[in-house]
Amino acid sequence: MAGEGPALRPRAQPWWRGTISLAVAYCGPAPVPAALLARWNDDPWLIAVLGALALLVASRATPHQRLPLGAALAVLVVAFVSPLCALSSALFSARAVHHVLLVAVAAPLAAAALPAARAQGAALPFALATATLWLWHAPQLYTAALQSVGLYWLMQLSLLGTAFWFWRAVFSAGASLPMALFTVAAAIGQMGLLGALLTFAPAPLYPHHFAAPLAYGLSPLQDQQLAGLIMWVPAMLPYTIAAAWIARRAWKGGFPAAAR
Repeated sequence: MAGEGPALRPRAQPWWRGTISLAVAYCGPAPVPAALLARWNDDPWLIAVLGALALLVASRATPHQRLPLGAALAVLVVAFVSPLCALSSALFSARAVHHVLLVAVAAPLAAAALPAARAQGAALPFALATATLWLWHAPQLYTAALQSVGLYWLMQLSLLGTAFWFWRAVFSAGASLPMALFTVAAAIGQMGLLGALLTFAPAPLYPHHFAAPLAYGLSPLQDQQLAGLIMWVPAMLPYTIAAAWIARRAWKGGFPAAAR
């Protein structure tokens, strides 16, 4: 700053000096690029919950369950503890990555470790998971969630919970192979449709991300288009992997060929 003496320059700057002025309930204010890597989330309640879950997995899970459950916890650490949490305050495209990690990576990993013992209908879980994803991407609800800690966590937990229910039904031991694959294809379709709508929207839809993307060399519309492309194309990869796993399991006799 002009007028300050040289003696002041070596002093460490508070972390909030590297932020963009925005009202954010959780994950903190949007960081500028230079401050991003220092923005790990040290919320003690979050760390305690994740630590308790890790201890529970280590002490109670079977050897078959530990790998997918441990991987699911690692994904949650990336989503909520790593700088991705802060980046999602700045970029809607980072928020898209965050949501894809929850519904298409963490949820199926947990469901693969904890599948339903009996066949479950997937229609209702699919409808509820889809409605939850789409509703939280409505601009008004999305903005409200970023302005309230309670709504923020309601958004995250409802996305993760309904996705877990959906994947648990898909992976249930008695599910038919054609229905399981059809349901996964439908999930790919609805995610791709939401991504396409965001990609081809003529104007930015989320006021919270009208200014922050500029610091990252993106216009608000470009940031939204990138988010749509992430949901439209890369997000298909975990669904494709899940479909391949289902087919492999069926080949080994884990799924009946047709619905009973």
